[in-house]
Amino acid sequence: MKRTVSFLLTLIMIFTLAGCSESGNSVSDGAEAVIEGERSYDTTGRYLLSLKTNEAVIDDVSFDCYEGANDTNNLVFYEIFVGSFADSDGDKIGDLRGIIEKMDYLNDGDPKSGESLGIEGIWLSPIFKSPSYHKYDVTDYYTIDESFGTMEDLKELVKCCHERGVKIILDLVINHTGAQNEWFAKFQSAHRHEDTSDEYYDFYSYGDSIKQGNRVFYPISSSDDFYEGNFSGDMPELNFDCEAVREAVLDIAKFYLNDVGVDGFRFDAAKYVYYGETASNVDFWNWYMGELKKIKPDIYCVAEVWDSDSLTQEYSAAVNCFDFSMSQADGMIATAAKLGDVNQYNSYVEKYLNVVKSKNPDNTIVPFISNHDMDRAAGYMTLASGYAKTAANLYILGPGSPFIYYGEEIGMKGSRGSSNTDANRRLRMRWREGEMTADPVGATFEDSKQTNGTVLSQFTDGDSLYNYYKRLIMIRKANPEFYKGEYKAIQLPGTKMGCFTMTYNNSTVTVFQNTGIAPVELDLSTVEGINVSKITDYIGIADATLDGTLLTVGEQTTVIMR
Repeated sequence: MKRTVSFLLTLIMIFTLAGCSESGNSVSDGAEAVIEGERSYDTTGRYLLSLKTNEAVIDDVSFDCYEGANDTNNLVFYEIFVGSFADSDGDKIGDLRGIIEKMDYLNDGDPKSGESLGIEGIWLSPIFKSPSYHKYDVTDYYTIDESFGTMEDLKELVKCCHERGVKIILDLVINHTGAQNEWFAKFQSAHRHEDTSDEYYDFYSYGDSIKQGNRVFYPISSSDDFYEGNFSGDMPELNFDCEAVREAVLDIAKFYLNDVGVDGFRFDAAKYVYYGETASNVDFWNWYMGELKKIKPDIYCVAEVWDSDSLTQEYSAAVNCFDFSMSQADGMIATAAKLGDVNQYNSYVEKYLNVVKSKNPDNTIVPFISNHDMDRAAGYMTLASGYAKTAANLYILGPGSPFIYYGEEIGMKGSRGSSNTDANRRLRMRWREGEMTADPVGATFEDSKQTNGTVLSQFTDGDSLYNYYKRLIMIRKANPEFYKGEYKAIQLPGTKMGCFTMTYNNSTVTVFQNTGIAPVELDLSTVEGINVSKITDYIGIADATLDGTLLTVGEQTTVIMR
């Protein structure tokens, strides 16, 4: 039995002081849109959210069944490149307080409101003291870079996130430090004086020549030795055969888990701890994760092992890893979204899950389209083609812990281009004209190429990519099977439309994914392995209907059935 309640849904864009204040109230600068419609509840706790310009109809909305906030392994995360996201003090550099002020945009703490993006976790790019704009060359792990704020700002952001049920993880760069790190200065001094008794003599990896295999070494001035720096001479590699190094990186993690309260870490360059030595790397991460779980049993960690699945999965027994096969222009998501065979995509997901769970039952898939080291997806999956939305369907409405790269939800663009600089992949967040941070040092991407608008321009447009991402996350939250269920791919012969089921607590959702440009008709009585009787949700550029056993799925549309 359905109960219908009329409501006024007010969407308030937060452009000035917002986020977490003592009163918890939001402050707007007048950018406000009023959208009317009906909110309907029923006993299933399912809903269909359809947004149109100046109108919103939210059907079957209920988050009473939502348990995602208690499941650290299957949340929707949002990567923030801190210096490019939101500036709070007018210096045009994004900072921690800027993130605090934008929290109502990310998650307002009320999953029923429909007024925020609804992300469940935040990954911050490195925030420790560093001479570079990207901060992957750490000078001091216990000091927040002054351009980003203070330790108190970080603690306030953590508190703000936790009040809203949002996890927060830090980018922890420990396979190398910056060359200006005090540890490295002491290491070089010990080598210049040939003082092998100095506790820092073995702190970094060193050798007696410039190149050893594929490893790169740089001379230590006034010494016959060379230090390892596979990324650059400004990023010397730590020596993890040194017990003092292991204790040092463990102490860093303890501090941020215990004293600051973060929920976990993203581990940069995890396969480089021992360059080219997979077994030694896996042994290290088994040890490190074991120690971290003693501190925080429910810690959330994800590692960057940018390589083939077969190598990445070697690390799975120790730690969840990003699935790089999913990402970029030739990745599994883009291939399936751009008129590809979704049956192949779903088969891949099932196989991947089976492999990583066989190594560790707590592991899952961590899909993403792009990150700070990649060209932005809007350059090869455009809004006009519909690919941006079908790609979002594929990785948000599925298993695991999907990661959204900041600005992806509004179709931000950015690519290395002829300048060959990663700064073009880390451009300023486009909040509205007149309120943006500065682009990173070295960026050359022309602003005229940003043709998809700003957050403000998309916020009140019901057909925008931003509102589409919002709907996807709401649908995911309303169906516990997505983030807790067991995944099974269902092959659909004779069509590129895909199908999978997810089952949790004896409840099953069945999902059909049409990424093509024409409707697909399917007689459900001919498909083995499914038992459905109604459409509960659909999202895409078209609609879906069920007539008896004949299911019609519109072009570039995903359907959820029970």
